[in-house]
Amino acid sequence: MDHHSGAVGGKAFGLGLAAVGPGELAHDCEGCPQDKIDAQFKEQQKDLLRGMIDQSLFVQRAKDMGISVEADLAKRLDEVRKQNGLATLDDLQKGVEASGLTWEGYKTTIRNGLLQKEVVQREVGSHVDISSDEVKQYYEAHPQEFTLPERVTLSEISLSTEGKSPEELAAVRAKVEGLRTSILNGDDFNRVAQLYSQGSTAKDGGNLGTYKKGELSPQIEAIVFQMSRRQISEVIQTRTGFEFLLIEDHLQAGLQPLDKVQADILNTIRAQKLQPLLRDYLAELREQSNIIVNPGYNDSALLSGANVSSPDKSHL
Repeated sequence: MDHHSGAVGGKAFGLGLAAVGPGELAHDCEGCPQDKIDAQFKEQQKDLLRGMIDQSLFVQRAKDMGISVEADLAKRLDEVRKQNGLATLDDLQKGVEASGLTWEGYKTTIRNGLLQKEVVQREVGSHVDISSDEVKQYYEAHPQEFTLPERVTLSEISLSTEGKSPEELAAVRAKVEGLRTSILNGDDFNRVAQLYSQGSTAKDGGNLGTYKKGELSPQIEAIVFQMSRRQISEVIQTRTGFEFLLIEDHLQAGLQPLDKVQADILNTIRAQKLQPLLRDYLAELREQSNIIVNPGYNDSALLSGANVSSPDKSHL
């Protein structure tokens, strides 16, 4: 098997190219001519060694700084467990190993990513300054990014009529009407939904989410987009039951206010500013490290000086 190969601080490493072979690219680029697939594969190969060296430099720097991310690693593993609906970490470990990975290798991959993130934040991110004027200028220059369509946020209370006789249908409707009346008289909608609704949203207090036009059935859309925030609909008969809806919010189409999108703008500008600083920082780490690239392999960060910064490192 062909490998990109190198060493940092005397420690050798390699990565099999089979993991990102032409077969995977052909699947992602279905219908592409073979010469395009081959060109994409060659382009990806070019940067594999650089990426491996970069991460090794970050991990070594984290060790030099005495950074530990074990608490964050445990938290991240638990998040993955929950996202996959698994009861225990042992179940997650079994799933990882069933996919062909080793448990320790899986944890090392996550740990190294967390170490890299922490080093970048401390050593590079802390040097990124963003003024309020820059945020405002970005906001004014990219209105299309922050313009949203009209949308409604809904909650529901529903009772099923599946398998019910005509007489039972009337009883179900009467019960739904009674629940609606109790809310109009002051009972909490979300609490009533948790206690009595038979829909899948009952455990979440009836919360259905936010929708724009075209995402709801025509029957429901025609009703809710004519209503105002905190209004409650009449009882609606659907194919599977009776329900009524609370309009949690009705947001008109238009440009979102700056304060609502400021965090997103800051993240975008920070990412833009971070990239050149990051390459400068990695260039300095490379100068301070003993990097050995075996004959026949190329570190693309060093080819023709690509992505290697000028000597000015006063920002580090």
